[in-house]
Amino acid sequence: MRPYPFAPLDNAPLPPEEPDELAWDAANAPYDRPSRGRLVRRWLVRGLAAFIVLFVAAVAWLTFTAPLSKSLEPPTPPSITLLAADGTPIARRGAIIGAPVDSTRLPAHVTDAFLAIEDRRFRSHWGVDPRGVARAVFHNVSSDGRSQGASTITQQLAKNAFLDSDRTYTRKLREVLIAFWLEAWLSKDQILSRYLSNVYFGDNVYGLTAAAKHYFDRTPQRLSVAQAAMLAGLVKAPSKLAPTSNLKGARERQKLVVAAMVDAGFLTRAEGADVSPARIVPDKTEQLPDGTYFADWVLPEAREAAGEIASESTVKTTLDRDLQKAAEKSVKRAGLKEAQIALVAMRPDGRVVAMVGGKDYAQSPFNRATQAKRQPGSAFKLFLYLAAMQKGYTPDTRFDDNPVTIADWSPKNVDGRYEGEITLRHAFAKSSNVVAARLIQDVGYNTVRRVAKELGVQSPLAQEASIALGTSGMSLLELTSAYASIAAGSYPVRPRGVEQERERGWLQSIAGGQRTYPKQVHDEMLDLLSASAEEGTGRESALEVPTYGKTGTTQDSRDALFVGFANGLVCGVWVGNDDNTPNEGLHGGGIPARVWRDFMQQALGVGAKQVPVAEPDNVVDPDADNVVEEPDAPDAQGLEGEFNGFGMNVRVNRDGSIELNRGDRERAQAIEDENGDEEDDRRRDRRREERFTPGRESITTDED
Repeated sequence: MRPYPFAPLDNAPLPPEEPDELAWDAANAPYDRPSRGRLVRRWLVRGLAAFIVLFVAAVAWLTFTAPLSKSLEPPTPPSITLLAADGTPIARRGAIIGAPVDSTRLPAHVTDAFLAIEDRRFRSHWGVDPRGVARAVFHNVSSDGRSQGASTITQQLAKNAFLDSDRTYTRKLREVLIAFWLEAWLSKDQILSRYLSNVYFGDNVYGLTAAAKHYFDRTPQRLSVAQAAMLAGLVKAPSKLAPTSNLKGARERQKLVVAAMVDAGFLTRAEGADVSPARIVPDKTEQLPDGTYFADWVLPEAREAAGEIASESTVKTTLDRDLQKAAEKSVKRAGLKEAQIALVAMRPDGRVVAMVGGKDYAQSPFNRATQAKRQPGSAFKLFLYLAAMQKGYTPDTRFDDNPVTIADWSPKNVDGRYEGEITLRHAFAKSSNVVAARLIQDVGYNTVRRVAKELGVQSPLAQEASIALGTSGMSLLELTSAYASIAAGSYPVRPRGVEQERERGWLQSIAGGQRTYPKQVHDEMLDLLSASAEEGTGRESALEVPTYGKTGTTQDSRDALFVGFANGLVCGVWVGNDDNTPNEGLHGGGIPARVWRDFMQQALGVGAKQVPVAEPDNVVDPDADNVVEEPDAPDAQGLEGEFNGFGMNVRVNRDGSIELNRGDRERAQAIEDENGDEEDDRRRDRRREERFTPGRESITTDED
């Protein structure tokens, strides 16, 4: 049965299709091609539409990425002046940035000088100067000399405030977009004011206010035509043309600016001819060093303390100028040749009062007190013995001082002496390595590592027993801070260089607050450190006040240290070579201990400890039994008398003493000669007295 109504019968022929006349007419009609002009107009419209879309997108992007307020910010971090603890300036770091200027309140010749040489059509263009661009392109194509720029003042402000100095097409395109943006939202006077406030004038000086003060010691409102022309001329190549180093070049550039002012109609020819070369009047403010070992270390902390700033600021540091001078003097008196030295001194609360990072900052600004990671040697035993005292050991606990082998490690005492069973006090004083090896086996090296971390050591420490001998590197500042915790009686001590201590968050205060040593443990550590400094390997450091400290010497005398404290002052000294080569004969109880003592004597106003030489009682001569008795001698008292002869006078007194004098005639002649030369003798005596009388002349000797 046939499906109804659509399906045809199987194998039935399909009816023929009727021709579509409309389709035939469209297919055979002639093609109407658009004219070339219509195509061009069509693509121009499309391009303009795309440009408008991109421009709107760019403006939207600039709204978020280039806020106008940024053009008021200095292009580089402003200078920061560091003050010592007494308020005396000690260093200045960063750019000198002057206060913003208002171009409408400046003399006309000041702004005219910049417009004449930098952007003569500033008042008429809209951020980009087409004529200037065409001129620069023609010059660069046709000239074999230097390329010529065409940046307007607006473009320069865009580059200084928002961009870097890369010479790429991408950066140039962004500069143009930002220039349009600034022109759309700021007036010409606002753009010029922001430009003059931020432009670079050489000598690390930014802004017209700072430049006028730096080069001419005056305000921008008092600049003469010559001075304004010279400053405007510096903008092209400020580092090269700075008049403090290239006065001739700055004056040649000044002539070009004056000529441009005449050509632009800002000056008459007569006025231009009357402009004389500007004379430099440097700022009378005392120039401070821009770098010292202490300044380099404290600067990040000082900037954080100053906060976000837009002009020069001052920060008071913890440096004590008198102690810094004493430290520098002690380092110089060490008499080192090739070896380097570092010294850091602080109060028990962490205030760093003196720092020397090397023999000469100008020769090597590398700070060996804070940046060098060197092995502390036996000075690390502070952490080992502290861990032992916390575990219940005492200075009187006895340990075996004989050679020992632990696995494949066989430490040895440096002096090769082994004393059998000794107390920990004596072991610490003589710096016994074998006792330290046995002690860390009992205490555990992980416990020692934990104690070191609790005392503020942040450098990585090896997970092995050899750390007992100070084989893991750390900075001298870290080590000295750990010793400061014993002086303070609490830990950790965080070294700081800014007078005002930073506030800590509540979480940090809970997790890492100050902890106090148990009194017994603290007293025991003082006992050990006193024994080392006053009787042991550090006895060269001993002062006439209680002295506490420990020596440290690494393998082959590559490093030598002494770290200790007395009367509320903590100090660490390191000596060694930068290339880590051996120093024959160098040890912590030698030069480092003596430098430490020299510094502390100056700082505390005390003398060195006088070690009395005890006279033993009942001294017995080992050869006493071999003495043969002499026969009794006659009593000398029975020979009293006097006789003359051979021009001599001999007198024997009752006590047995004998006087020899000239005879009478010779004595008379001698008296006469003495009276004749009496005045000469007096003059000689006066000269002798002046030469040797104490206080008239002091002789200083340095101790190696």
